[in-house]
Amino acid sequence: MPASQSVRRNAWLGIACALAGSIAFSGKPVLVKAAYQYGVDTTTLLTLRMLFAAPLFLLMAWWAGRMTEKVTRREIGALAALGFLGYYLGSFLDLAGLQYISAGFGRLILYLYPTLVLLLSAAFLQQPLRGRQLISLALSYAGIALVFSAEAHLGADLTLTALGTLLVFGSAVSYAIYLVAGSRLVHKFGSMRFSAYASLIATGFVIAHFTATRPLQALVVDDRVYVLVTILAVFSTVLPLWLMAEGLKRIGANQVSLTGCIGPVATMVFAWMFLGENMTTVQTSGAALVLAGVLIISLRPRPAGD
Repeated sequence: MPASQSVRRNAWLGIACALAGSIAFSGKPVLVKAAYQYGVDTTTLLTLRMLFAAPLFLLMAWWAGRMTEKVTRREIGALAALGFLGYYLGSFLDLAGLQYISAGFGRLILYLYPTLVLLLSAAFLQQPLRGRQLISLALSYAGIALVFSAEAHLGADLTLTALGTLLVFGSAVSYAIYLVAGSRLVHKFGSMRFSAYASLIATGFVIAHFTATRPLQALVVDDRVYVLVTILAVFSTVLPLWLMAEGLKRIGANQVSLTGCIGPVATMVFAWMFLGENMTTVQTSGAALVLAGVLIISLRPRPAGD
């Protein structure tokens, strides 16, 4: 096969992996909302998800290969902190918030994380905000305000809608901090190994939280919850992590971030199909503003020679 065809094939495979990973991730809030219908609480649901996913995280770490470089105590501590922040706290806040807001709105809020990375970089890394980035922020948060207004109008309790919004926004903040603080370790470990290690550490925190606050019998839930958690652990947790890692390896972070725009749209469609959530004109318009805002900062000019 000629080299040019091989490069094109590799790029298309990377795009396919990134798209499939984004769509798989987008099913998470729908599965969570479906599980809540059977009376399971947030802590138990998160514990079941992580327990079901843990063997697959171990498999991911093995698949990524052995580490040839020495891991320092400081790096182990950083991994523990990032696992707590990005995969334990972030996941808990996301699942807790979804008790009060729709799956589609929750996914849109999480999708603000690139704008939060911008703000954190400006605040702590002295990276100034430029015109295009300010436009992105304005569009993204105007879109969230628009969808929030629609959500509050549809919901029975404005206070609960606001609580759900704040919880999921806290999850987006946690994930943004995780991305900014973990960038060096990602380069050292590789995205797949890093995600597997951080997720396994987070599983320890989740189990500790559960054992401190719930009896073991709380893990006995409706059989339909086990089915949903299995799908959640395999198809909306571990598989998309692997697919996104493959996409990053083949097409790079910039292109992967562009394909990620399909995620919130897929969540809204899945929520409409399986949960009966509304897709009003206001919600669709707000979603379009958020996606446009994120696209503006994702579309970076290619350096010369690329």
